[in-house]
Parts: sequence; structure tokens; C-alpha cells
Amino acid sequence: MPTYRTEPEDEGRLLVQGPDRPGIVAAVSTVLTDIGANIVALDQHSSDPHEGQFFQRTVFYLPNLTARLPELSERLHGQLAEELGLNWRIVESKRPKRVALLASKSDHCLLELLWRQRRGELSMVVPMVISNHPDLATDVRQFGIPYFHVPISAETRPEVEAHELGLLKGNVDVVVLARYMQILSPSFLEQLGVPVINIHHSFLPAFIGAAPYDRAKERGVKLVGATAHYVTQDLDQGPIIEQDVVRVSHEDSTADLRRLGADVERRVLARAVEWHCEDRVMTFANTTVVL
Repeated sequence: MPTYRTEPEDEGRLLVQGPDRPGIVAAVSTVLTDIGANIVALDQHSSDPHEGQFFQRTVFYLPNLTARLPELSERLHGQLAEELGLNWRIVESKRPKRVALLASKSDHCLLELLWRQRRGELSMVVPMVISNHPDLATDVRQFGIPYFHVPISAETRPEVEAHELGLLKGNVDVVVLARYMQILSPSFLEQLGVPVINIHHSFLPAFIGAAPYDRAKERGVKLVGATAHYVTQDLDQGPIIEQDVVRVSHEDSTADLRRLGADVERRVLARAVEWHCEDRVMTFANTTVVL
């Protein structure tokens, strides 16, 4: 049976974001203290102390949290939204994110996430894997997770995306493209209504198109890297969540570059998914703050 990491009962996460001004930290602390909550962790960032953007992630413990959420939400709305003009949301830590994984033929990112999820390293459940190829079905089913083979072509894209939306909408909190080699249409993203995380090799800006590692080898690259980002309607231009690199040399073959690149990709994507599932990533404009 699939497992997932369990978080403490009655633990909540409060995410606050908006125009910076004096008194925000005090207001958050006062509301939580007055209702009987104990703050166990707090991270914050201001983009500029003068008319900048403020970001805060507070982890707190409140007995009988689920039942007391309406009361807490009412107090936070009055103090943070009405008085300070801030956006906020509360997440119960014990509720894992429902994460759908989309993949094609490459297995390294997909199996890395499934393996970490099964070991309890990621606070998520995976209700489904969708792929435009049948290649990974046997591997995925060993994890006890449904595998949907949904072929796609330029001619069938509208019908296929409608089918995928039928599987995803209302059933998942986030979609992760674990080397899914298809472009999601703007209409699909708009109708989906949940965040989408993608991973790609960091050669993309310089080595666009097919066979990037062959072209990178020809140019004598010295670093191989990967970038995990949120998907927007602008292809590969969404807010970046995580990046990493590994040094290579002239002695490395193209196959070595692919192997090293795959290793970086799976580690970077796993960290990005972990941080998202822990509600550590906050976005503003086209950038992120990871708390």
C-alpha cells in the first residue's frame, strides 16, 4: 500500500503575504496567542522595508485545530485582511498534498518522486500517473498507483486535454511534470486551476530544441544543471523554485552528461516538490520566495 509522511496532529501553517508595513509580525503573533496557539517556527522576508512585499510562514500548534479553524479564520481575516490589507491562508499540516505526476518515457524523475513518497520523505499522496506512452506502466503499478496511458498528437490535443482535465480537476492539489515531453496549452492551464511544476535541463536557454546534451558536448560545457519552476502560459518562463549544477569536464562523454544531468534533474525536482508540499514556496510577480 502507498504511504506518505505524516505530520503532527493539530499543527497548522499560516502563510501571509502582502505590502510590507510595521506591525505585521505582531498582529500575527497576537491573533495566534490570543486563541491559544503555540508558534513553533516562523520565517519571514521583506523585499524592501520601504514599500516592499512581505512574506511570512508560521508553523503553530493549536489543540483541536480542525474544529477551531472557523474561529481562527475569522480573527485572521479581521486583523490581517481588513486592517492590514494582507493575503493569508491556513493549511493543516496533517493533510498531505494530492499530487498527480505526468511523465513520458524517461523514468528518473518519476521514480525518484514515487520512491521518496513511499519512504515517507514527501508529504504527499499520488492518486494517479498520466503518461502519453505505456513504457512506465509496470514500474508505476509496483507502487500501487493507477497509471493512465493517454496518447496525444497535434490532431488529438484538444480531446486529450479534455480527458486529462476530467481525471485531474477536483482530484489533485498540484500537478508535477516529471519529464512530460508535451506542452500544456494555455486553455488547459487555465481550466486546471492548480499549480503545475516542471523540470528541465538548464541548457534550455542556450541549447533549445532536440539533443541538448550532444550540442552541449560540442560546445565543451563545464556545468550541467537543472531548473524546477512553476508552469505559466509563457513557455519555460515561470517562477523558479529550485536550481542546481554539477561540474563536468572534457573527459565526460555525451552519455556522461546525460547521466549527470538526469541525476541533477531528479534531485532538483524532488526538492521543489518537497518545498511546495510543505507550503514553503510563495510567489510574487514572476519570482518566488522559499521560506
